[in-house]
Amino acid sequence: MSSTLATTVHVSEEVAAAVAEGRPVVALESTIFTHGLPRPRNIEVALEAEAGLRARGITPATIGVYKGVPTVGLSIEQIEELSNDDAVTKVSLRDLPVAAALRLNGGTTVAATAFLAHGAGIKVFSTGGLGGVHHGAATSFDESADTTTLAHTPIIVVSAGVKSILDVAATLERFETLNIPVIGYKTKKYPGFYVSDSGFEIGYAVDTAEEVAAIANARDDLKLDSAILLANPVAEDKQLPPEELDDILARAWGEAEKNGITGNETTPFLLDFIQRDTHGRSLTVNVDVYRGNVALGGDVAAALAR
Repeated sequence: MSSTLATTVHVSEEVAAAVAEGRPVVALESTIFTHGLPRPRNIEVALEAEAGLRARGITPATIGVYKGVPTVGLSIEQIEELSNDDAVTKVSLRDLPVAAALRLNGGTTVAATAFLAHGAGIKVFSTGGLGGVHHGAATSFDESADTTTLAHTPIIVVSAGVKSILDVAATLERFETLNIPVIGYKTKKYPGFYVSDSGFEIGYAVDTAEEVAAIANARDDLKLDSAILLANPVAEDKQLPPEELDDILARAWGEAEKNGITGNETTPFLLDFIQRDTHGRSLTVNVDVYRGNVALGGDVAAALAR
């Protein structure tokens, strides 16, 4: 833990010991159970992820803000409390000092989770989907803080690509501009969260966790400070049918425009539309995506530890 974070962030004894001893650790975000999934599925998925890693000898570090304290390694009781808090707020990197000062409970986004994980010495972070550039960003400047934060946070982020509602082409361009490498796991087809292929190609693919570890070690030797984005597609037999998703998104955008939905309201509106239109099947894909990314994150953390 860096001295600049040590006085403001709590790192659990379990996580601190694992990091100090060089044992594998995987960071997990909290927004999936504070904002991403309905109750009681949210708490079930959160605890399942932790238990699955521990069964393999890997330390989970679920990250969130508990009563104003950014916490790396939430306890089961804290996870349960955040999962059931109707007032819990979504906390990105810019919101951390506000949440701390006002003593809020918060689910941390990719940006905030990556920042806190890296500060605690954790090398691998598994999430669902990344934020990126939104449609119309040329005029709205609507871009997730995930992109700029990951440009200077040297951690491995395992995801199923960016959320399908985003401008994937523009997001990949931003990753290139910000010198953030994007690597496919056993594929050069960039995934689109709900689907295994977003329609865009990426330049590199790896076949093993050991190759990912080697890339991370080479980055560190070169003293580069960007994240490595490991794109892990959902299995084709578990994805939403791509044509169905295209149709849903077209109708969702139409409804958003019709109802004057803009800005921060857009993403939750679109995701809720997808959930309702698929009668909950999108949530099942979300969980499958997360399980796969947590498992792969464990593989990569173990490879780094070796």
